[in-house]
Amino acid sequence: MITVHHLEHSRSQRVLWLLEELGVPYEIKAYSRDPKTMLAPPELRAVHPLGKSPVIVDDGVTVAETGAIVEWILERHAGGRLAPPAGTPERARLAYWLHYAEGSAMPPLLLKLVFMRLATGVPFLLKGLVGAIAGRAQSSFIDPQLKAHADYWEAELSKSEWFAGPDFSAADIMMSFPLEAAASRGGALEGRPHVKAFLDKIHARPAYRRALEKGGPYAYAD
Repeated sequence: MITVHHLEHSRSQRVLWLLEELGVPYEIKAYSRDPKTMLAPPELRAVHPLGKSPVIVDDGVTVAETGAIVEWILERHAGGRLAPPAGTPERARLAYWLHYAEGSAMPPLLLKLVFMRLATGVPFLLKGLVGAIAGRAQSSFIDPQLKAHADYWEAELSKSEWFAGPDFSAADIMMSFPLEAAASRGGALEGRPHVKAFLDKIHARPAYRRALEKGGPYAYAD
């Protein structure tokens, strides 16, 4: 059975959702964030040296990184489900979105989170200066990047109902976290009806709801 090392309020929620969509049996080893730093607990380093989540253990093999985990599960457990046929343009789009989600979409969202919290914990006399620097970084670089990505999602979802084509696939599961995070902290829903419709549809899926029930706290769902 697959063991999912799952951190609350994190990207690993997608792994639970994928397994629920496929009906693959799994067990959860749950971890809570440090309430002060919001970082993963040190116990995760016993599973993987970087101490990050998600990590799965399947038949004695440890797999980290969400995109790699999704590919592993699709190859070993999906039986052709949630992936377009090999050699098709839709399959190429699936591969693209699996890599884009973490490689391109998440960096500006992470920067946004870092700069939003930058002034927290600094001496009082420096708060104004640090706040000004953080605000400038957000307005001049981070926010324009987030807008460009959100506009890109809107344009792509206006062409087809789902990211890889007309059918729901693992690409949509992988892209869920960037869109949810952007809606939460980047204003991605404003003026983007297709992005909103995508989030409404995934949040209504029974497998998504089951994964939430099993996974525990997750700040990005409805």
